[in-house]
Amino acid sequence: MTVGVGVRDGELPGELTATEAGMWQAFRDGTVYDLSSGDTIVDDPHGGHPWGPVRTVRARIVAWLLLDGPPALAGRVSSLKLTGVQISDTLDLAGGTVVPYVEFKRCRFEREVLLPEARFTTARLVDCSVPRLEAARVHTEGDLHLPRCRFHNGVRLTDAHIGTDLLLNQAIVYRDRSGRSIAADGLTVGQDLQAELLESHGELSLRGATVGVSLSLRGAKLANPYSRLALNAPQLTVERTLYLTPAGVGGQTPSGTTPARGTRIQRFECQGGVRLDDGRFGDAVDLQQARFTFTDEQELSLRRVQTPELRFLGEQPRRGSVVLSGARVVNLVDRAASWPGPGSLHMGGFTYENLVPRGPFPLAERLEWVAAATAEYNPEPYERLAAVLRAGGEDEDAREVLLAKQRRRRETLPPAAKLWGYVQDWTVAYGYRPGRAAVWMAVLWAAASLAFAHAAHPPVNGDGHPPWNPALLALDLLLPVIDLGQVGQWELRGGWQWLAAALILLGWILATTVAAGATRLLRRS
Repeated sequence: MTVGVGVRDGELPGELTATEAGMWQAFRDGTVYDLSSGDTIVDDPHGGHPWGPVRTVRARIVAWLLLDGPPALAGRVSSLKLTGVQISDTLDLAGGTVVPYVEFKRCRFEREVLLPEARFTTARLVDCSVPRLEAARVHTEGDLHLPRCRFHNGVRLTDAHIGTDLLLNQAIVYRDRSGRSIAADGLTVGQDLQAELLESHGELSLRGATVGVSLSLRGAKLANPYSRLALNAPQLTVERTLYLTPAGVGGQTPSGTTPARGTRIQRFECQGGVRLDDGRFGDAVDLQQARFTFTDEQELSLRRVQTPELRFLGEQPRRGSVVLSGARVVNLVDRAASWPGPGSLHMGGFTYENLVPRGPFPLAERLEWVAAATAEYNPEPYERLAAVLRAGGEDEDAREVLLAKQRRRRETLPPAAKLWGYVQDWTVAYGYRPGRAAVWMAVLWAAASLAFAHAAHPPVNGDGHPPWNPALLALDLLLPVIDLGQVGQWELRGGWQWLAAALILLGWILATTVAAGATRLLRRS
């Protein structure tokens, strides 16, 4: 646009309407240009009440002010602060550098706002009606605020760089032609990304985004019935915490604080799949009271996520799957009722160091949790759980977990090996309850001692033999390898010979199972 000398000097261009002239003067003075009528129904930018020419300025005049506006009045700082103004046509600031402070409050844009590769200090659109915001690769030194705005055809912030905070609190965003509500792949935010109480109708895409502090989706409602994912954020990096938790509604509770007692809260709700694969979170991923509604094909995917703490405290998904394959967590804070049932949980390669249950989570239910994650036998989840319990001093529980692993493995074996497994289980519980061996030994020894007391026992060598001792003979038969000097000294016939053979066989079985259990104990230590 050609700018005359008079404009350079601050004189009003002759082509301006009276409304635009007022905006021009307010820009030079750095004051708010408010065209609100005072009637909340009429002033609603999202309503259907027409505002007319007296509240309308042309987009090209707005762009003129922002890109090449007149100098500020003496002692003032020029800025564009519009309230209750309608901007006609397309506001195109693509590739421009905007130095003045920019703020639109309760404004209505007739057409899309184009900001690709534009540069701002700070820009604020608050409670505005915008057909579409196109801001790929936009750069701000300070904040970009978009709270309570309604975007009817999506927002694009691909590869945008926000110097401090990005605010989308209470915004309502509808999908564009590609099915995305917010396309922010490669977005970089210097501090917080707040999208609390956001309504997203379409796919919210944050692939490869980086957030310098925390990402808050407290109380947000994400819905995408049109495709598989409602939140698509693989390789997301958040230096502190990702919040998918409740938010207070109607109050002035500061972001990140717990709502006061009696405050109505709104949960985070997601209708559609969630993909957070390969994400990196510096403090935690918090799913407190989160509600996920999936189809059978959709899932909450946390594949290869790394975070010091995973707070899995949401509602149990009724359908779909939860996938933690390859994830690495230090503290797993969970609730028994939050996990899905068999066939809907996948934990191959999932590692965690500490279990911090909220509420009752007995070992029997923890074993059901592991079984739900292993539709086919997989030793890894059992061994991980046993290692964590042992590290926490719960040795007895750790042994119970490893015993459950052996019983689960037994179901996959052929009949002969399965039978041998039952023998090991009944006798010494696969070596994890070695006290059973002593009990069996004592029972067999006592029974055999009583039986051999009535047995005929002619000596094999009539000249030299030890005194007859049925208890010592029974013990010599039961203990393999060890020779107590009784076996081979007496001639047993008929049924007594079969009883001796049975004791030898049972002794070897008990010794073998005890040795197998001892080997496992030594390997674990």
